[in-house]
Amino acid sequence: MRSINRGTVISVHGSVVDVRFDSLLPPIHTVLHANEGRIILEVLTQPSATHVRTIALTPTQGLARGMEVKDTGGPLKVPVGKNILSRMFDVFGNAIDGQPAPLDVQWRSVHRAPPPLAGRSNKSEIFATGIKLIDVLVPLERGGKTGLFGGAGVGKTVMLTEMIHNMVGHQDGVSIFCGIGERCREGQELYHDMKEAGVLPNMTMIFSQMNEPPGSRFRVGHAALTMAEYFRDDEHRDVLLLIDNIFRFIQAGSEVSGLMGQMPSRLGYQPTMGTELSSLEERIANTDGGAITSIQAVYVPADDFTDPAAVHTFSHLSASIVLSRKRASEGLFPAIDPLQSSSKMATPGIIGERHYALAQEIRRTFAQYAELKDIIAMLGLEQLSPEDRKVVARARRLERFLTQPFFTTEQFTGHQGKLVSLKDALDGCERILRDEFKDMPESSLYMIGAIEEAIANQKVDKPVVTVPHLHPGLASKSTAEGESDVATTA
Repeated sequence: MRSINRGTVISVHGSVVDVRFDSLLPPIHTVLHANEGRIILEVLTQPSATHVRTIALTPTQGLARGMEVKDTGGPLKVPVGKNILSRMFDVFGNAIDGQPAPLDVQWRSVHRAPPPLAGRSNKSEIFATGIKLIDVLVPLERGGKTGLFGGAGVGKTVMLTEMIHNMVGHQDGVSIFCGIGERCREGQELYHDMKEAGVLPNMTMIFSQMNEPPGSRFRVGHAALTMAEYFRDDEHRDVLLLIDNIFRFIQAGSEVSGLMGQMPSRLGYQPTMGTELSSLEERIANTDGGAITSIQAVYVPADDFTDPAAVHTFSHLSASIVLSRKRASEGLFPAIDPLQSSSKMATPGIIGERHYALAQEIRRTFAQYAELKDIIAMLGLEQLSPEDRKVVARARRLERFLTQPFFTTEQFTGHQGKLVSLKDALDGCERILRDEFKDMPESSLYMIGAIEEAIANQKVDKPVVTVPHLHPGLASKSTAEGESDVATTA
């Protein structure tokens, strides 16, 4: 049996604790326990031959100079195994969902190397979400990283929940939600939302709350990836890893760096930001056995896309989804801005010539419509040329067709959720662009799945409600063309 290596606390500076060891100096990343295991420290540097500088992963109240510290002999570890599904953990692997600790699990280090280049899959595959707007205009990469940009109340969580539902229900995948610096309210609400949506059995959650020390918030992302790597490498399953929020990971690293006394870099960020972000992002990869596909909520400080945190994050992403508050206010859900969102997968070589040409045509139609909105607002639709009127009609029908009822919002909206294949989504867009539905009310295309439902909607007499805040200048269209342009089926 290994004898316990013991040290003594020699100084406490907030979350930074210096410990002296007379016999054996613990390696970097070793976890130490103080105050009978209530205080957990992680070794970050070895300033001299006799003492180490650590960062506290728990609050340091009650810690004093002269206290004994025990070397655990290993790094921070988290549980992995089938029994971690449907559970919620903290950064130390403790269950925080009020249930007993999971049985029959392995404990693995959170510090793991990314898969070697030779072991990575070199195929560019599309990750199908079943959400029309994403699959058609912003195709996601299997094993890639997607940034989800949006403010409060525009549908980030609903979209993440729907992707988890589709991944679990239709692709035999596993979802892992990692909350970095989350509010306790968000974690509690998400847990109950997932439970009610029925997606919890194939999902694991790991949280580090906002009030926890920066060391804990900095390590929770690595802990989540260790769990994801188990399902990818041992179970050979596809994993959907959701991170909220990647900016708070960088922020926690900045706090740790400042506490450790490192010289700050540009705008006060840590000089090692690029390395720290890469150590996390490079582990998200597509191998021959399975793939970890990541969707990361990204906060952009002061909407400045030249901020170092945003710049470093962008360099890792293969797709960017931008949520628009204006579209959300118009009732166009999912509220994705088709012109600001982009994907590196949207090339003819990956998605095919037909899909690429259709996506370009849709973007072109939306761009023309955006240019015409000012003219419509000032002069009315009647002042447009016949060709421009056709563009507006196509764009508005496409906008409504690319809305979609979600499974996870059925209980709130009364609309049954729809999973739409890429083929059905492309066929519908192509037929709208060919003006097949020009004589059909826009409302019949709102919140449907495949385009065939629009034809069925024509035969069923449905009540109509008005969507608030639609573009004011478009009201004239209902008189000009004999159809309701601000109407949607209830």
